[in-house]
Amino acid sequence: MHPLRELDLLQTRRHFFGRTALGLGTAALAHLLPDRASAARGSMNGGVHHPAKAKRVIYLFMSGGPSHHDLWDYKPRMREMFGKNLPDHIRDGQRITGMTARQKTHPVCPSKYEFTRMDNNDRGVWVSELLPHTATVAKDLCVIHSTYTEAINHDPAITYIQTGSQVPGRPSLGAWLSYGLGRINDNLPGYVVMHAATKHPEQSLFNRLWGSGFMPSDHQGILLRSHGDPVLYLSNPNGVSASDRRAQLDALKAINQAQYDQFGDPEILSRIKQHEMAYRMQTSVPELMDLSGESDTTFKLYGEEARTPGSFAACCLNARRLAERGVRNIQIFHRGWDAHGGLPREHGNQCLDIDRGCAALIKDLKQRGMLDETLVVWGGEFGRTAYCQGKLTKQNYGRDHHPRCFTTWMAGGGVKPGITYGQTDDYAYNIVDSDGNMIRPKKDKWTPGTMHIHDLNATILHLLGIDHKRLTYRYQGRDFRLTDVHGHVVHDIVA
Repeated sequence: MHPLRELDLLQTRRHFFGRTALGLGTAALAHLLPDRASAARGSMNGGVHHPAKAKRVIYLFMSGGPSHHDLWDYKPRMREMFGKNLPDHIRDGQRITGMTARQKTHPVCPSKYEFTRMDNNDRGVWVSELLPHTATVAKDLCVIHSTYTEAINHDPAITYIQTGSQVPGRPSLGAWLSYGLGRINDNLPGYVVMHAATKHPEQSLFNRLWGSGFMPSDHQGILLRSHGDPVLYLSNPNGVSASDRRAQLDALKAINQAQYDQFGDPEILSRIKQHEMAYRMQTSVPELMDLSGESDTTFKLYGEEARTPGSFAACCLNARRLAERGVRNIQIFHRGWDAHGGLPREHGNQCLDIDRGCAALIKDLKQRGMLDETLVVWGGEFGRTAYCQGKLTKQNYGRDHHPRCFTTWMAGGGVKPGITYGQTDDYAYNIVDSDGNMIRPKKDKWTPGTMHIHDLNATILHLLGIDHKRLTYRYQGRDFRLTDVHGHVVHDIVA
């Protein structure tokens, strides 16, 4: 008896009929899917829907919620209100977290930092003294002050902005891009994730944030590590040669193919693809992670910290190298922005980590002629409150979570440079219109000047040539989208 036939003997009646149904469903699905030539063009959805302004995206995600008050959204009038209770009409009944809901007062907490407007015009970008290097590339940034979300706690908020749903289980933005556009370089994944070192690693990051959800697993992000093998089990074990590994993979492929022929499970094909990608990465990834060939000029730009594996600067340098080699989606996570107390100390350390790397990445891409076709995105899952959490002094304070408005920025890749988009009130608490009137945006009906996180993802997809309403994946009888049934492309920031 063939060894694979042993599986038949282990089947229950329920397994048999379940797998039979799967096989029939897969056979029917084969007639509905694009042909191999269409898939080779890079998309299960038939390629880009319109001319793309960007070929790739580098997403710098500040996990924990950076304070827009202390970094980007300059509000000098708050200094006049120092220590006074936030007016009730500003909060307007907003739900707040349990960490500050029981405080007797919510004292207004102006930033202790000085800000500089980098261009002398009404839409010029204000930048905090905490970000001196990033200030030098302000003319390349589109700073969005009116990003907002419904989630008020970290895990649902990060899951929401990364996958379009507060409930875990959906594909991530990078997985959607991999599914929609395919890979450029067959020797590297289409989606790569890095975790930068931080002095304040409060929150955990779960692999569902770069996972493929209900899509085939070959669309998930590949995590590059800074120590040991860049990818787990990348190196062959002692005594195993490259030819041995090739022979093993060929045998494994034959077994998997036989299993696929018998049961028709499409995930088996994804497994075969992943094994082949891993084999090719054994050569491509070590070369990628070797920075010894970079010039002294490059390290002068990124700083000496870029020589330290795992630093944010090193991750940014690796992001540029990945972009050069055809990786379409690159994401760097930097944890530790959840400053409920001691914000000046914590944000000071965080900005020292990321400031130079962000600026160097923009400059490096620009001088290499890559910025116009590379979309760089910076931001977190929400912002911080205008009022203080805990004890307030002029030199030390903390801030709670604030989803109603926060700041993100974008650069390159077809966005307008050197501008701000959206406005907030004098407390950077609510989004307002050009006359200063409070806006109560609704995600199912876009309001000019606002940027819901669904709008942000829709705009990112648009810049990469994808109509977010047409990029769908059928699962359990429903056509799913990254933006669910929401999202609007914000053309006001598109060049």
